[in-house]
Amino acid sequence: MTPQIVPTKPIEGQKPGTSGLRKKTRIFMQPGYLETYVQATFDALGGVVGKTLVVGGDGRFFNAEAIQTILKMAAGNGASRVIVGQNGLLSTPAASHLIRLNGADGGLILSASHNPGGIDADFGVKYNIANGGPAPEAVTDAIFQRTLEIDAYVTLGTPDIDLSQLGEIALGGMVVQVVDPVADYLALMETLFDFDALRALFGSGFTLRFDAMHAVTGPYAKALFEDRLGAPAGSVVNAVPQPDFAGGHPDPNPVWAKELMDLMMSDSAPDFGAASDGDGDRNMVVGRGLYVTPSDSLAVLAANAHLAPGYAKGLVGVARSMPTSEASDRVAAKLGIKSYETPTGWKFFGTLLDIGHVTICGEESAGTGSDHVREKDGLWAVLLWLNILAERRQSVAEILTDHWATFGRDYFSRHDFEAVPSDAANALMDKLQGTLSTLPGQSFNGLTVTRADSFSYLDPVDGTTSANQGLRLFFEGGGRAVLRLSGTGTEGATLRVYLSQYAPKGADHHRDTQEALRQISDATATLCDFPDFLGRTTPDVMT
Repeated sequence: MTPQIVPTKPIEGQKPGTSGLRKKTRIFMQPGYLETYVQATFDALGGVVGKTLVVGGDGRFFNAEAIQTILKMAAGNGASRVIVGQNGLLSTPAASHLIRLNGADGGLILSASHNPGGIDADFGVKYNIANGGPAPEAVTDAIFQRTLEIDAYVTLGTPDIDLSQLGEIALGGMVVQVVDPVADYLALMETLFDFDALRALFGSGFTLRFDAMHAVTGPYAKALFEDRLGAPAGSVVNAVPQPDFAGGHPDPNPVWAKELMDLMMSDSAPDFGAASDGDGDRNMVVGRGLYVTPSDSLAVLAANAHLAPGYAKGLVGVARSMPTSEASDRVAAKLGIKSYETPTGWKFFGTLLDIGHVTICGEESAGTGSDHVREKDGLWAVLLWLNILAERRQSVAEILTDHWATFGRDYFSRHDFEAVPSDAANALMDKLQGTLSTLPGQSFNGLTVTRADSFSYLDPVDGTTSANQGLRLFFEGGGRAVLRLSGTGTEGATLRVYLSQYAPKGADHHRDTQEALRQISDATATLCDFPDFLGRTTPDVMT
């Protein structure tokens, strides 16, 4: 079967990052657009002749068609084998595990993570390397450069193949191996957690509500919680993946998972609530009447990980993204292990995991994970929480209260200003960057700035520096504000403002979070002059 060489033109678009390339679905559906980007990826890797790849996605609109395109192109480009999830489905952490388990050379994951799906919503493609983690900057730079000069792509002119049946299919000279997307991932989880203790927990009458948000974790969660661990039928809701996530926004936070939040704050709340996002790498944890911030969740998991069999020997270190609160640093200090502060982006954690410097890592945007894969992992975090609950026999509220009494509490919230005109957002950040050196000693709304900087990170392996990773403002009394422009959206810019306030041991740890952060929030708004630059004072989302 002779490969076809199809002329194409360079494509315009932003440089792909650790989240890959995200665009509106209709852009990816343009003739040749996806093909050109995939060929640029193959070319940037030095070709894929004789290589093994993993391919799958979160089931959003255009997922099935895109996978057929990628399979034909991989075959046309001389790949030896492609491992693909049945019906094209793979959660991001499961894809990472399959790459590592099979010694694959890398993989293509189709998702726009927590962004909405549908023909008028978002789509994305990212490449993960042989360690199972997101491609480093050198690879994404090479992909981007190739998109600017490419003039042809290679494919096979063959019919689509059936991905509904498990087994191997010949596609040209390449083997397509269709695998159960859930089985290998569940087997990995069973090596990390005490499934007997979890079955006993559910057998004791413990109740769970897991909201899969009509996204990819539905089949995984049903197989785990209901089929394997004995949670009552119906514990997992919204469990069937939908191309448009049933019109929802698959972002596990109190705003978009409102139905779950309302239940957990009601008199009929189950013992434990959780949710995951579009591609299964994020998580939300809720106790009866109590939302657990991702920063607190990371700290609690680090402090209690030894209760799960996979971490019984303890942790070697903990890492957090810079915007995440310092709660996990306090745990690491007490445990006598290293703590790391990295830029946002899982590739930075991947390096630390690969060299054995950390065991658990997390970021404030609801992503936590460990050295079992090289991606954040929503179901892993939920299982670790459940294992801790099974061993401690306390409620989520009791565990958090005990944690704060031991370490103090870092009140934390993220305020998102979404779809801000890019010019306005960049002007705000540029002005703030230019005044950082003048801010220490100045007071805003009664709070004095003690330090202000632009965060830079020195990679411990290759010695490269990642500069301009976010602007940090430190206030007297243990307060901090961080400002970053996010690259996860497809319209305008999203300005994320991260606010934290430390309340030491013995302080009041049960204040309303937004009230505890009000002085820092007001001081930051005044300092940055949000009304002038953004034309608004109230964020679109507060989590």
